[in-house]
Amino acid sequence: MTLDRDASDFVIIDSTARAMADAARAAILPYFRARGLVQDNKLADGFDPVTEADRAAEKAMRAVLERHRPDDAVLGEEFGASSGTSGLTWVLDPIDGTRGFVSGTPTWGVLIAVSDAAGPFYGLIDQPYIGERFVGSGARAELTGPAGVAEIVTRTTSDLAEAVVFTTFPEVGTPAEAAAFRAVAERAKLTRYGMDCYAYALVAAGQVDLVIEAGLQAYDIQAPIALIEAAGGVVTNWEGEPAHEGGRAIAAANPELHAKALAVLRDALG
Repeated sequence: MTLDRDASDFVIIDSTARAMADAARAAILPYFRARGLVQDNKLADGFDPVTEADRAAEKAMRAVLERHRPDDAVLGEEFGASSGTSGLTWVLDPIDGTRGFVSGTPTWGVLIAVSDAAGPFYGLIDQPYIGERFVGSGARAELTGPAGVAEIVTRTTSDLAEAVVFTTFPEVGTPAEAAAFRAVAERAKLTRYGMDCYAYALVAAGQVDLVIEAGLQAYDIQAPIALIEAAGGVVTNWEGEPAHEGGRAIAAANPELHAKALAVLRDALG
């Protein structure tokens, strides 16, 4: 791992993030596929679940931060924002893909990002049940899993007709956003749905070429941004600008493919 900052500071950040991911794993796994899991619905119209596991995992991660990085700010999905004095913010999604979690599918994940004024520079995606952890910063990304530890890089696919594209929800967002996504998907080789944060991890790992989504929050996308960029990919919003604050996002394996897919999205949106 490399960061454009003091090496000793990075070591502390990296070790803290990994300790947080370990704590989240321990908090979450007893709930996964457990009978009688308590689910609350965040939406009056629709279904957006939150569970005991979401809350327990974020509390566990915040406790690690309080011990090791008390001066840093925190933004978490379940417990909101807390201020800091260091100029760094930890952006946490304890379970990205709670719908998948309550369905028993192992495609949800723990998201941890560290950001400064320029945006996220460290990203971690952890899948506790499978035992895979993707970490990226600077110009290096790695996967730790059942096969050991390996450096990962994005694919070199430059032809949209050869691309594999993912999104979580078939409806994507608004009808106009859905139509724009379909304009890209119709040109791609393969389109798949429903992977939540794991699709972004697969971009970094060189298995998937594009992820296109809308309606995201900052805690949904900051860890994927840092991870994918470290592996050689590109993540922006649909206007080609930074996607750090959420909204619409397009993650691509390389700049050439990103430019081609972005042009299709723009044309479709008019």
